Amino acid sequence: MVMNGTMEKIISLCKRRGFVFPGSEIYGGLAGTWDYGPFGVLLQENVKQLWCHLFVNSRDDMYPLDAAILMNPKAWEASGHVAGFADPMADGKSFNTMFKTSIGAGAEASATYLRPETAGGIFLNFKNILDSMHPTLPFGIGQIGKAFRNEIAPRDFIFRQREFKQMEVEYFVRPAEWEKAFEEWRSLMHAYAEVIGLPKGSVHELEVPESERAHYSKRTIDFEFEYPFGRKELWGLAYRGDFDLTAHQSSSGVDLSCADEKSGTRFIPHVIEPSFGVDRTILAILSSAYDEDELGGEKRVVLRLKSSVAPIKAAVFPLLKNKSELVKKAREVFTQLKKEIPQIMFDDNGNIGKRYRRQDEIGTPSCITVDFDTLKDETVTLRDRDSGQQHRVPIRELPKTIPI
Repeated sequence: MVMNGTMEKIISLCKRRGFVFPGSEIYGGLAGTWDYGPFGVLLQENVKQLWCHLFVNSRDDMYPLDAAILMNPKAWEASGHVAGFADPMADGKSFNTMFKTSIGAGAEASATYLRPETAGGIFLNFKNILDSMHPTLPFGIGQIGKAFRNEIAPRDFIFRQREFKQMEVEYFVRPAEWEKAFEEWRSLMHAYAEVIGLPKGSVHELEVPESERAHYSKRTIDFEFEYPFGRKELWGLAYRGDFDLTAHQSSSGVDLSCADEKSGTRFIPHVIEPSFGVDRTILAILSSAYDEDELGGEKRVVLRLKSSVAPIKAAVFPLLKNKSELVKKAREVFTQLKKEIPQIMFDDNGNIGKRYRRQDEIGTPSCITVDFDTLKDETVTLRDRDSGQQHRVPIRELPKTIPI
């Protein structure tokens, strides 16, 4: 991985190739906001879908949720965010980083907040999941959604923003079983790093000392990544104890306890929270994948993305764009293949070399070229992004040959 000046190069590539754009750019921008372009959206969806599969859909003890961004402000008072969710300012004063807004108009308007984390909505829906799904402990609730923090100094591209996305699980366990669950989720988080293509050994654990943990946490591990601007927090794993459910039960007056099947006694479950920032994950992927090398005597920029997260799995070219028979056949191959692999694209802009370089820059693992031999024997040239090597493949075998 190239480190010198990598951050500036990644930002430039992201804008040039349609991954991430500065927010409100035509009006001079808005600090701490970024917009995902076409390839950025596809990369982001892959990251989220892989998370959903590993942490929610492939398990029988997990339930998905999509809670509202706006909540009753009493929820944030109970959770401690109103009193304690603050950053120190330069003059020593504290500054609450929650975005305050109002609901209603005029004298009838009431104040509330844009959620600073997605976990709050999960705890407020704990009883709804109990009553509607009838789960038995241990079980978890997973959610992907936006969160908002009025950062004093947003920085480092999409690493620290005012509007960002989180993927979070709240996993509810019996108090005596928290350590077992903690270790299980710890291993799963490392497995996810491998699934999305972060190099082995690039994610480091930091045991957070008590003095630096959040007010609710009884144990926290930060999963750190070596970004171009230094080793920083990527994900977090926290043991929240029974703080949240106890606080909301006390504040709302609603019973949030569970019954023990054997003894019949009721207790408040404890919680393990694996938390992932979507944007920080994407930045880690881009930082790992960005490379510069020389291929065929020419320098190139390449994103060595794992095929599972690559926004485009394959691109189909006609060898020459001014030969109608090649263009027609390439379109046929593209249309046929897209039915089985939706994330492919057709490209006939510029010469073949420029097309290869363009696809290398967006991380496309495979390029398929339709040439005059294709018209004779129904085979195409398949080019590998990383090595540049090419070989002939029958069109009918493409769906099982292209890594997705």
